Amino acid sequence: MKKLLIASALLAVSSIQQVHAWGQTGHRVTGAIAEQYLTAEAKAAIEKLLPNESLAQASTYADEMRSNPEEFWQKEAGAYHYVTVPKGKHYHDVGAPEQGDAFTALEKFSKIVKDKTAPLAERQRALRFIVHIVGDLHQPLHAGDGTDKGGNDLKLEFFWEQSNLHRVWDSGLIDRRQLSYTEWTNWLSEKITPEQAAAWNTIDPLVYIAESVAIRDLIYPETERLSWDYLYQHLPTATERLQEGGVRIAAYLNDLFKQ
Repeated sequence: MKKLLIASALLAVSSIQQVHAWGQTGHRVTGAIAEQYLTAEAKAAIEKLLPNESLAQASTYADEMRSNPEEFWQKEAGAYHYVTVPKGKHYHDVGAPEQGDAFTALEKFSKIVKDKTAPLAERQRALRFIVHIVGDLHQPLHAGDGTDKGGNDLKLEFFWEQSNLHRVWDSGLIDRRQLSYTEWTNWLSEKITPEQAAAWNTIDPLVYIAESVAIRDLIYPETERLSWDYLYQHLPTATERLQEGGVRIAAYLNDLFKQ
């Protein structure tokens, strides 16, 4: 009975934690789009570090490991999925808290990936985190204002089911279309023009954060019951953030692995 209770508790924690990032579909889409924009150099370096593992697979690792009992996952890694930027502020005004955040984690993991003396397992974990974090920073509520846990505290109904604003943006908007990540990838990739890819091609996380903050302040609903109107208004923004996230994961990795 005790083991059953523990297992149930872990399952509950795991379910709650899934609301802390783009859902698995969203992350996989960003990873799969990114693969289309990698340089040959970056592709070779990634294949060497993560043989037989796509960026779509790597993109969800940081969420899937949240229930790992190791100290890194329970005490350190949670802060690496988001940044906090109060209304009216820019990230450079407030910076990171003592435990770090997504911005500082990108710097940390980039150094580890480039350190060829670091253990392979650490470099692999760092690379997977980079793919995940760049994706996360394109989810507007991963640049929360510090008042409601990135929308997690804003309880509401989404298509007549209990939810919260963060979950709506993580997965609700995307999953409502009932498409696989490969279908989303194909549909969204076809719509990215060369001009858009060039315009989005930046490796500066401050750009990702500033964009998310600007969007964040426009997506809080006036009602607690969201359905078709909210989907119509905001799904185009969510899918564009997936497109931008994919292009920028590639840009970040291309720069990381350039000779």
